[in-house]
Amino acid sequence: MPTALLSVRDKTGLIEFATELLSRGFTLLASGGTAAALRSAGLAVEEVADYTRSPEILGGRVKTLHPAVHGGILSRESEEDKGDLVRIGARAISLVAVSLYPFVETVRGGAADAEAIEEIDIGGVALLRAAAKNHDRVWVVPEPRWYPDVLAGLDRQDAALRRRLAAEAFAHTARYDMAIANYLAGGDWPPFPMAEASLAATLRYGENPHQSAAVYRDGSPGVAAASPLQGKELSYNNLLDAEAAWRCCLDLRRQGACVVKHQTPSGAAERGDLLSSLRAAVAADDEAAFGGVVALRGQVTPEIAEYLVSRFFEVVIAEDVEPAAREILQRKPNLRVLAVPAAAHEGLEVRAIGGGLAVQTPDSAVPDVDSWRRAGGPPQDNLLKDLEFACRIVKHARSNAIVVAKDGVTLGIGAGQVSRIRAAAAAFEQAGDEAKGAVLASDAFFPFGDVVELAAKHGIAAIVEPGGSLRDDQSIEAADKSGLALYFTGTRHFRH
Repeated sequence: MPTALLSVRDKTGLIEFATELLSRGFTLLASGGTAAALRSAGLAVEEVADYTRSPEILGGRVKTLHPAVHGGILSRESEEDKGDLVRIGARAISLVAVSLYPFVETVRGGAADAEAIEEIDIGGVALLRAAAKNHDRVWVVPEPRWYPDVLAGLDRQDAALRRRLAAEAFAHTARYDMAIANYLAGGDWPPFPMAEASLAATLRYGENPHQSAAVYRDGSPGVAAASPLQGKELSYNNLLDAEAAWRCCLDLRRQGACVVKHQTPSGAAERGDLLSSLRAAVAADDEAAFGGVVALRGQVTPEIAEYLVSRFFEVVIAEDVEPAAREILQRKPNLRVLAVPAAAHEGLEVRAIGGGLAVQTPDSAVPDVDSWRRAGGPPQDNLLKDLEFACRIVKHARSNAIVVAKDGVTLGIGAGQVSRIRAAAAAFEQAGDEAKGAVLASDAFFPFGDVVELAAKHGIAAIVEPGGSLRDDQSIEAADKSGLALYFTGTRHFRH
């Protein structure tokens, strides 16, 4: 009779799985807590300590680390291996199901260091790796979610599934080990740049139909973990735009809204209520908003839903959607609607480059108006609120980036240009005559005074930029000459 070794902290589905194994002729071998759960359910099980004739020691730290256990898992079909098992009084183990100690969940719960250390699984990781190595003979089950697949695979003796599960097991322990490594590093920089993420879904294709794509989740809040309320499955491009929109939205005040197209904002607004903000964000560039992604800092009401279904958007992201609003949104069944908690992005930004990875912390800097320096022109304290708003938006536009804004609404956004003067020209073209009396924000310093001169021609009243150019004096001189206020923040916001 084949033997199944079960050692699981997460008891989800355990009894049902073990019952099915018994019905397929397995005998059950289990570690202490798992064995107790199986016995309480009336299932026949042998405890590991009885099988090894070696009791658990060190308060349970050592229980499965024994030659009779690992020999039974790693043994092959050779006569020599069979003889070794007989010599130590062991038997072959054909299936190993393990759920590891919840280290990540314990750390995220704010546990003290001593508690976190105790949740580092040693024996479980060793069991998974041993079973995965010997997958030609042994079934390895790294998480309860695989129970149904394993039972189906047992019935058809699916060798390909055994190999797939072995790969899953090694990936699972790798993520687990990297979570521990980064915890022990204590925030030192650089971190160990392996994403602690697991496959959530494969996508139809990537940016283009000839590219493959997938999405992974790491357990933190955000777009990848959003609750889909309706609509078609998200595409790769949808995910990138949704991420850009939600990051921009998190830099808005309550009741703010933004629209994103191709990972850069086309419009953003902060008005007294969410519907007004949404209308203003769309109107900021009505043409670009067509087929865009909308992000809302608040709850979708029926009135907002009526506006959303009156236009064409690909994705809507909000903190919540009222039940009555959901019914209205269902008039457009293809519209993707996501609910995402308003939690700041704290993870690393990781990009693949030829030969490796480029890793950085997110740009979480927020404007601190009190630290700005007025470098030129007259003071414009009445425009500081708009300057601060424009500064929060410009960091989400692709470099080179310029944002023109007035009364809490973007009027023109120039982004992704190869020169700053071209970015400014694009923003002014979009803003038109409304630029008079508005403010301008730049993601980086002006290399020459030409942007200030162009801004003055369009009637801009105040500018905010990082400063730090060798030719800052040109921009300051142009501001003084034209009578517009020029503020330096000292903080750059390139977004490549």
